[in-house]
Amino acid sequence: MYVIVVGCGRVGSELAHMLSKREHEVTVIDHVGSSFSHLDPAWRGRTIEAEAMAEGVLERAGIAQARGLAAVTNSDAVNAVVAHVARAMYHVPNVVSRNYDPRWRPLHEAMGLQMVSSTAWGAQRLEELLEGRGLRPVLSAGNGEVEVYELDVPEAWRGRTLAELVAGVECVVVSLSRGGRAALPSAQERLEASDLLHVSASLAGATTLSARLFGEA
Repeated sequence: MYVIVVGCGRVGSELAHMLSKREHEVTVIDHVGSSFSHLDPAWRGRTIEAEAMAEGVLERAGIAQARGLAAVTNSDAVNAVVAHVARAMYHVPNVVSRNYDPRWRPLHEAMGLQMVSSTAWGAQRLEELLEGRGLRPVLSAGNGEVEVYELDVPEAWRGRTLAELVAGVECVVVSLSRGGRAALPSAQERLEASDLLHVSASLAGATTLSARLFGEA
């Protein structure tokens, strides 16, 4: 797939490298030439030093052949306009815009853009982890009959097994993260108080699991 990445900061350069590793053809556009130093030395692709919205730049980048475009500069106005032009004028099928400042999020939404609001998402995740809430829904399937929940293992469950935790509960353990690394745990895995679990469960299962985890000493 041919992809254009507009913006070569930390996000854009990492995205370009990831796409290239997956054998996609990538062109990166940035108006500051020194920004290309962010690219991994092993990265192989095309770079264009220019303002993305300057006349002829997107055409020079080959937007007519592009199957994807990511606008990831630190300017929400630029990201929104470039993404809108790519989708509305050039009919690029996969367009994603980065929302840098949450106050500009309504602009992206008004244009109906698919966006990633890294600042808002990051702040929300930090808040959840700091508050140490119980079961936090992170994904809903169907009409909400089954959801994936995230939870922090409380001190009271240190040393006990996953098998004990889920016995008789309508749930499936999706992953266990420890020290920042995720794994598919066995039923006999012994829990630590710092563990982060992702569990798929029905509403009834989530209720039972929450009571089991946080309703007993």
